[in-house]
Amino acid sequence: MMSLQSNLAPLFSKTLSALPREAGQPIAIAYSGGLDSSVLLHLAHAAAGDAPLFAFHIHHGLSPNADAWESHCAAACATLGITFASRRVTLEDRKAGTEASARQARYQALGELCREHGVALLLTAHHLDDQAETVLLQLARGAGPAGLSGMDAFNAAPGLLGSSDILLARPLLEVSRAQLEAYKNAHAITHIDDESNADIRHARNALRHTVMPALAAAFPGFQERFARSAAHARSAQRLLTELAEQDLQAGLAEDSVAVDHLRALGEDRRNNLLRHWFGVRGIRIPSAAWLAEMVAQLLEAREGAELLVTHPDCEVRRHRGRVYLVPNPKALAGDEEDEYDERPVQHFRWQGEASIAFPDYGGTLHFEPVPEGTAGEGFAAEWLQQQQLTIAFRRGGERLKLAPNRPTRGLKQHHQALGTPAWERSRLPVVGIPGRLLYAAGIGMDCHYVATESNFRIAMRWQAE
Repeated sequence: MMSLQSNLAPLFSKTLSALPREAGQPIAIAYSGGLDSSVLLHLAHAAAGDAPLFAFHIHHGLSPNADAWESHCAAACATLGITFASRRVTLEDRKAGTEASARQARYQALGELCREHGVALLLTAHHLDDQAETVLLQLARGAGPAGLSGMDAFNAAPGLLGSSDILLARPLLEVSRAQLEAYKNAHAITHIDDESNADIRHARNALRHTVMPALAAAFPGFQERFARSAAHARSAQRLLTELAEQDLQAGLAEDSVAVDHLRALGEDRRNNLLRHWFGVRGIRIPSAAWLAEMVAQLLEAREGAELLVTHPDCEVRRHRGRVYLVPNPKALAGDEEDEYDERPVQHFRWQGEASIAFPDYGGTLHFEPVPEGTAGEGFAAEWLQQQQLTIAFRRGGERLKLAPNRPTRGLKQHHQALGTPAWERSRLPVVGIPGRLLYAAGIGMDCHYVATESNFRIAMRWQAE
């Protein structure tokens, strides 16, 4: 038993020192109180040196023993002199399952605790057997190289923790569960046992209690070989990502990709690009079947068709030979260009701010000084500050005159001339004063109130989120 655990402390210290962090940087442990995180806590306590050490515990409220577990963790940290903090979470949305919902809530809470305590390095107790389970789960789900890559030794995890400034590290990833058990016994470390870990209705528990023992009996040491396979998959995925980024940049312009560029690529390379583009935009990667159907529609729709394919996180649109990933408009205006939002107009005053955010309208209105002596036009700043301004989505019938030598035209005509995609037109707000339109996002300012002679002029610019 001693041989299993004797090298664990120096291995942990070496792994910790190899992480990209500054000397003395605070360290936090994701501490559930179970065997794995309890061993991690003791190892980190011995290796942290002068670095402040925190233990963060998440109370999910799913077990009748949750309060006792929280008390145990607080007491264990008090004995070691480690700063302890806990956070209670409620699982609001369980559509993805209790396990997935608890994981999402847990990492969100851990990220909040890290930010509150000024911690940029969070350690979790994932180990070699966890890595093997992850690879098996992904294989059972039919995952590709990204899924089969398993877990990284460390990575920035903004999607999990809510900040790219927090490094998520797994220093026990090369350590087996047997080694952790041996270390626990040798050092008489107490820990809690979560009764849910025995429930084989959960996929990971089913693997742990049925498949993993059978694999261990037939293929001793399979965990290390699975870890090697995961490392090979990570290497392959890095190459795929590099190729996808090159292909994306070759076809990307103004946040859209040319249909002809997608058509020129082979199927595998095209799908690789699209999955990468979804990931870059923070959109959930679609299934292979959904992706195939989307690509078929994009490439086969007749010329000039304004194609729409819906995704839970966005709309996939085709317009004038280009593909757009458009945020879902649930909180904004209607989808069609002839539908208009009926919510009350929002009134506001400009008091010299560089910009004003309007979340209800999906963006920010910027007020930019026109350099003195330039030919650019803008509103006289003093006049603008005196006005009761309004912002709204267009309701139909609005007209705008861009210049004295140009005709007054309806906003729909302006948008058609500019080639504004139909779905964007109803999401672009207009700014005015009672009875008069001053500015239409995506088009410009009405010339009736622009000042060409004023020394201090302001131009409006709308920036969507």
